[in-house]
Amino acid sequence: MQVVRPFTTTALRLAKQPAPAAAKKYLGRPSNNLSAGLVGLANVGKSTFFQAITKSTLGNPANYPYATIEPEKSIVQVPSQKLDHYQKIHNSQKKVPTNLTVWDIAGLTRNSSSGAGLGNKFLNDIRQVDGILQIVRGFVDDEIIHIEENKVDPVRDLVIVNDELILKDLEFIEVEMEKCTKNLKKPNQAHEAKNLEILEKLSDGLYNGVKVINGDWTDEEVDYINGLNLLTAKPTVYLLNVSKSDYISGTNQFRDKVQDWINTHSGNDKLIMFSAEYELASNNGEAQNKESAIPQVIQEMRDSLHLISFYTCGDIEARQWTIRRGSLAPDAAGLIHTDLQKTFINSIVYKWDDLAELEVFDENKLKSMGKQHRNGKKYEVEDGDVLVIKAGSGKAR
Repeated sequence: MQVVRPFTTTALRLAKQPAPAAAKKYLGRPSNNLSAGLVGLANVGKSTFFQAITKSTLGNPANYPYATIEPEKSIVQVPSQKLDHYQKIHNSQKKVPTNLTVWDIAGLTRNSSSGAGLGNKFLNDIRQVDGILQIVRGFVDDEIIHIEENKVDPVRDLVIVNDELILKDLEFIEVEMEKCTKNLKKPNQAHEAKNLEILEKLSDGLYNGVKVINGDWTDEEVDYINGLNLLTAKPTVYLLNVSKSDYISGTNQFRDKVQDWINTHSGNDKLIMFSAEYELASNNGEAQNKESAIPQVIQEMRDSLHLISFYTCGDIEARQWTIRRGSLAPDAAGLIHTDLQKTFINSIVYKWDDLAELEVFDENKLKSMGKQHRNGKKYEVEDGDVLVIKAGSGKAR
């Protein structure tokens, strides 16, 4: 529950603290409302997975290339055991989870960067999302066509997608370099020299097969790169789509080779083995003997986007909020209500580790045990925090 209380001596002291240092800058939009796109070659199971993750009949899982043309959008609830626990110990009437927007994007083909197939449309659709869930086919089924010689080879597929994204970024960067070079001839354009230097650094890395997301960038460079919205600057979680039996057994003939490729070409990215067939069967009510991979997929995507959750709890509702890692308490207050950010005084914070084993939330007991933490504007919100925001004025929720 958010609380609005009058100023106290402690609150005044905290309010007078110097402005906090700027949060770490990440590649991508500085937003808490980020989206993910399902990406991969045509006919690898993207639409089937989209139906499974969204528990819907959206998408078109037909057995031929380009079954999906226009991207489909769905809002997926983020599973949270912490939210379930907080609702229980606060005896909240309801819980309100946070969401992740997921897009099913048309399939890629070789030479998409040159316009082959639906290439230009595919690549433009990827520009609109913040993170990539790249689905790679790791199952053998003679009845399902593979567009590359009808042969299953996930490493080859990874190379094709990676190369197409890099080629499209290089094409875009070359255009930007031409603009910068022309602008340098005009008066009062000294900043273009720095921009051109960054573009050359980007180009060198991409020509060496290094995605932008894996480069080493200063905050100044990040600011400029974010304005370019490059495809390879988006974080990727790789999803190896395997047969139902492989998923249950936890084994797959292609998995090690796929992991080796990721380690070599994009070591910070995660690989998850899943089965669209298994997930769809679960959604259809078939009894299963292994947990779904979808919660892990959603969490890994959020981690890649540097998203965490904090919570506000009371007897009416327990609510989960999404915020960028490194955000400060006033930023969290602003998500709840802009007035709370403008008039922020301090926050009372309860840590997940202190609440995880509780049966009932007891404010006085937690305070007496030193597990109620009062923090000012410099406090960096951590995943799992329960916050009570105090402000000088504004509406109480």
